[in-house]
Amino acid sequence: MIRICRLGLGLTLATVAVPLVTVVAQGQQPSPAPPASAAAAGDPATGEQIFVNLCGFCHQDGGRVAGRGPKLAGTDRPDDYLVNRIRTGKEGAMPAYGRAFTEAQVRSLVAYIRSLKADGQ
Repeated sequence: MIRICRLGLGLTLATVAVPLVTVVAQGQQPSPAPPASAAAAGDPATGEQIFVNLCGFCHQDGGRVAGRGPKLAGTDRPDDYLVNRIRTGKEGAMPAYGRAFTEAQVRSLVAYIRSLKADGQ
C-alpha cells in the first residue's frame, strides 16, 4: 500500500507499507524467540528443595517410589502435563499449587522430577 501525503511548500512524502513477507524475503528476519526448552528450563536443585518440603509426604523417597502419590521417577508424562498437574492438582488426591508457586518454581519442580532416575537412584 502506498500513501501520499502533501507536506506543504510543494513537498510530497510517499509512505510505503511493506508486508512482513517482503521483509522476510529480503533476508531481514525478526529475532527468533529462545527455544521453548531453554526458556522453560528450571533449576533441579531448587525443585528438590521445594519437593522435599511440600511434595515428599505423598511422593515417597523424593518421588522415587510410590507412596500416597505415584512414583515420579522415570515418568513418561510430558512436561506440560506435569506443570498442569502441579498447578491444578487432582481432586481428592493432590492439592493445587497454582497460586502458591511462581512459574520458575513450577519449572524447577519439573526439572527435579526429570532428574530422578527410573531405577531409584
